[in-house]
Amino acid sequence: MGHSEPEIKGFLKTRRAALDPAELGLPDGVVRRRVRGLRREEVAQRAGISVDYYTRIEQGRAPAISDSVVDGLARALRLTPSEHTYLRNITLPRRRAGEPDPDPRPRVRPEIQQLLNAMDGTVPAYVYGPAMDILAWNTLGTRLGIDYAAIPEERRNGPLLVFLDPRLRELHPNWAEVADDTVAGLRAETGRHPGSSRVCRVTHELLERSEEFRRRWEAQGVQERTRGVKRFRHPGAGELVLRFEAFVLPADPGQMLCTYTADEGSATAEALKVLAGAAAVA
Repeated sequence: MGHSEPEIKGFLKTRRAALDPAELGLPDGVVRRRVRGLRREEVAQRAGISVDYYTRIEQGRAPAISDSVVDGLARALRLTPSEHTYLRNITLPRRRAGEPDPDPRPRVRPEIQQLLNAMDGTVPAYVYGPAMDILAWNTLGTRLGIDYAAIPEERRNGPLLVFLDPRLRELHPNWAEVADDTVAGLRAETGRHPGSSRVCRVTHELLERSEEFRRRWEAQGVQERTRGVKRFRHPGAGELVLRFEAFVLPADPGQMLCTYTADEGSATAEALKVLAGAAAVA
């Protein structure tokens, strides 16, 4: 089993280039720097490993990389917690050729769908799976954005919708920020589910079809946002401001429950009540 050479090489080179040698107290040396960022030997020294070993890691040729080495690289490159996790994941050995791929689209347990339904009327909620596939939702969730039941299962995917469905640009007034978060989340998924054919299919389609995705993907950003604020421009309810929380479902590997709530007494809270009433009538 080997590592994913393109992922490791691209990520480490980008992170090297992002660091300012002067900020780290590193001199130009006898030969002035031809490119931005740290040299390989500087990263190796900061991580406490040999230059040869670091070079083999960056080229995807290191057969086994220990946790302590990954931790050293994370410190040397000043990685964020999300980037540290991503590096650990992409340096894990891959599946052997011919081994079966995990189920690309897991099913949501009836108990989880019951939970979604119980929140209907006040809280739009969804379940996401590997590759950021949208696996389940409640009725208010579809009233907030898109009717996922009307979309073929293969296309019910967050990144595909954000970059290829024009309705998402209308739905999110801060679409560029949503796009950045989506790409960073998909890259985290790449590390979390190495070798997944579904993650690969989604990524490759977007690389082929979306220049905006390709530009963001090449920036090598990695970020897992499990909480925050999202803005929606609803055609009937106007602008909505919702707080989202994402919860890992421990009994369901790869699945996350995502909920959206409005501040009590806010205009968004009142708008959700109207949307919930429309859903009930429908």
